[in-house]
Amino acid sequence: MSSIFLNVILAILPAMSGTPTVSSLRTEHLVDPIGIDSPAPRFSWHLDDGRPDAGQTAYRITVASDSTDFEGSLVWDSGRVASDEVLATYGGPALAPFTRYWWKVSCEDKDGAAAQSPTAFFETGLMGQYAWRGSWISDKKDVDFFPAPRFRKEFKARGGIVEARAYIAVAGLYTMYINGEKVGDRVLDPAFTRYDRRVLYSTFDVTDLLRAGANAVGVELGNGWYNHQAVTTWHFDKAPWRARPAFCLDIRICYADGSEEVVSSGIGWHTLSEGPLVYNNIYTGEHFDARREQKGWAEPGFNEADWEGVKLRSCPAALVTSQQMVPIRESEEIEAVDIVKINNNRYIYDFGANMAGNVHLRIKGPRGTEIELTYAERLNSAGRADQDNINYYYFGDRNAEPLQTDIVTLSGGEDVFAPQYSYKGFRYVEVNASSSLKWGKEQLKAVRVHSDVPEVSSLSSSVPMVDNLWEATRRTYLSNLPGYPTDCPQREKNGWTADAHIAVETGLYNYDAFTVYEKWLADHRDEQQPNGLLPDIIPTCGWGYWNPAANGNGLDWTSTIALIPWELYLFYGDSKPLRDNYDNIRRYVDYALTLTKDGLCSWGRGDWVPVTTRSNKTLICSCFLYKDLDILCRAARLFGYEADAQKYGAIAETVRSAVNAKFLNASTGVYAGGMQTDQSLPLAFGLVPEESRQAVLQALVKRVEEDGCHVNAGVHGAKFALNVLAEGGYGELAYKMATAADFPSWGWWLENGKTTLIENWRLDVKRDNSDNHVMFGDIAAWFHRALGGITPDPEAPGFKHIILRPCFPAGLDSFACSYDSPRGRIDVSWQRKKRNVTVTTVIPCGATATFHYPDGRTEELSSGTHKLSVKSLR
Repeated sequence: MSSIFLNVILAILPAMSGTPTVSSLRTEHLVDPIGIDSPAPRFSWHLDDGRPDAGQTAYRITVASDSTDFEGSLVWDSGRVASDEVLATYGGPALAPFTRYWWKVSCEDKDGAAAQSPTAFFETGLMGQYAWRGSWISDKKDVDFFPAPRFRKEFKARGGIVEARAYIAVAGLYTMYINGEKVGDRVLDPAFTRYDRRVLYSTFDVTDLLRAGANAVGVELGNGWYNHQAVTTWHFDKAPWRARPAFCLDIRICYADGSEEVVSSGIGWHTLSEGPLVYNNIYTGEHFDARREQKGWAEPGFNEADWEGVKLRSCPAALVTSQQMVPIRESEEIEAVDIVKINNNRYIYDFGANMAGNVHLRIKGPRGTEIELTYAERLNSAGRADQDNINYYYFGDRNAEPLQTDIVTLSGGEDVFAPQYSYKGFRYVEVNASSSLKWGKEQLKAVRVHSDVPEVSSLSSSVPMVDNLWEATRRTYLSNLPGYPTDCPQREKNGWTADAHIAVETGLYNYDAFTVYEKWLADHRDEQQPNGLLPDIIPTCGWGYWNPAANGNGLDWTSTIALIPWELYLFYGDSKPLRDNYDNIRRYVDYALTLTKDGLCSWGRGDWVPVTTRSNKTLICSCFLYKDLDILCRAARLFGYEADAQKYGAIAETVRSAVNAKFLNASTGVYAGGMQTDQSLPLAFGLVPEESRQAVLQALVKRVEEDGCHVNAGVHGAKFALNVLAEGGYGELAYKMATAADFPSWGWWLENGKTTLIENWRLDVKRDNSDNHVMFGDIAAWFHRALGGITPDPEAPGFKHIILRPCFPAGLDSFACSYDSPRGRIDVSWQRKKRNVTVTTVIPCGATATFHYPDGRTEELSSGTHKLSVKSLR
């Protein structure tokens, strides 16, 4: 059986049973979360019913505090709600902190028969600032002290432990142990925030780690972004929050007799400031001296005579809130595909593909042997690790604190080293040991590190370039998701706003990244100045709030405050991000309007990293202003703010008219200089007068053909030119651009050995040319949108109604993709036989679709499996 249609068959199988079921229960977009702070959690689910025209007609949600006596402990009953929605918000009495609640949903199908879900749960956390028992503590060193501090506390627990939870808030990063066992499997936790405004806490079920009698808890702190000791362009070493890392911890223990006790951080703890981790920096790496390890330090009975008392610290931020987000984890261990011996002490490990992460080292050697692990994306002409493409903005001591380098000193026994407080961007690792050691695949393995977002897509085709480019883009996206979207995982690790909004649809088509973006929007709110201004990078220490006259920042970058909530609404049908950020969007737009004259605005960076063309910056920025106004108007109408809708709608029309009066040549359809970006943005954002749309589209087609059917634009044009061409009926031309294998193109990178997307169309750029950069990363979304045709409908978001507009370009004989939408899996696959194409699509229960044929006809589809024939394709 061809694998290209396997996903379709798997989607059809549930229909054979004929019995609707309820699945995929989520609370706050997470599976059975513990430690949430939301006073009104969101519930979501799927009704799985493979019958034709299937759908939900009503639902009833019940929430209880006891799973063994559900009806007797009922907290909230929504009652029967006549609705086909699969997302609802808790509407019961105030939730108590530290409490597990159980919930289920009963869904009525199209015939009125009820399908009962399994029982899911969620557990509240502290639900506020004042439930903490612990104190914030640190050691007594200053910000320039290198070694990572460790902390420990012994305590006794009684028998009859029913459950125990650990709540830990950290300014910096941490690893926690109970009785010598690591708590959880997270790394780089908690995620980076604006630490003087918001600090996140994590919750763990530690019931199985505790025992009756003597127990011990140990915490090691890493610097993270809180105490950034490395010196770079972005000045995190001068951050207003910068201090020695600190933490606050409560371990709540519940007993069978109904009593509870809390073990908390405080003055009774002990600390060791000079442990084996003698240096750690999230930007540069870690230095580990295994000779200084103290075995058993996190176990009861350890001799802590050399340890000292802790220092009490004030809480670093006004907000200490739950990290309601998928955590960062090591997702995959990878063996080297090649090991090259340079000499007896030096080796090059090639892990086959670029990634963000670290290596795990396991080796035995003479005591005092020093091993230097240098991470790089490239090799130089001598076959050695080459960091010249990523080291330009690092101004630290490159001998004492080398960039992207871990240094390990061996104890003389078998030593294991796994970095906990840094990550790197790399394909290659150069090993340099001070003595000759045995090196093989088992000694050094790579691990990917990123937010552990679930996959929600599949794709396969008859053209390897399509499949390889899709995988390379997904690899790039994950490399740039360490709790917030970044530009690159090596040179910067910054939350560049434009990179994020350009690649957001790639993220959402391929991963369930809702919670990461929702967290990042909170970072936006923390960073926004009272006048509405946002910085280039989020979070920031203060870098990126540019004076508009300096040509930095601007609408084509920081419109993330509007674009990200809007995309979440389109993909999930969840309006909460729009509501939470509505005032921020409005203030941002109001600020942009102060920089607008006669409906036009030049506040922005322009079309970053073009090939040869220069598009008009005022046109670009004014288009983004119009898009922000449009989103603000739509949100205002959604929430019933009619005065705002009228006010900003009128301003949007002023901007639209001004753009067309200034830049559009109505007789030729050319905007400004007629470059790919000039033509595509007004089309994509809806500024083009209806009577001019075809002329503007034709001018874009002409421009692309003059450019040799290649992309000739920067980050904005590279995204929107392909999209408007495919939507406008020129999918074959867009496909040629997307899959070209010669310069300039995405395929050109792959043809030259790149395994992730890079920062510049050219390969020979000496500076600012990261080999793992997401800013040209919409291409993976384009495959789902254009070749699969799967697009959300703004009038029925969350894929309640699906727009299916696939294109069938010559040279591509088969294509299949899927997307796990909030209502279930959407499948599209097609095969070409001579001049005819057969399309098979599966529409999930409760959804409908409109299929657009290439000749302009449309066909309405209900839920279920459909086969369609597209005739007479040239």
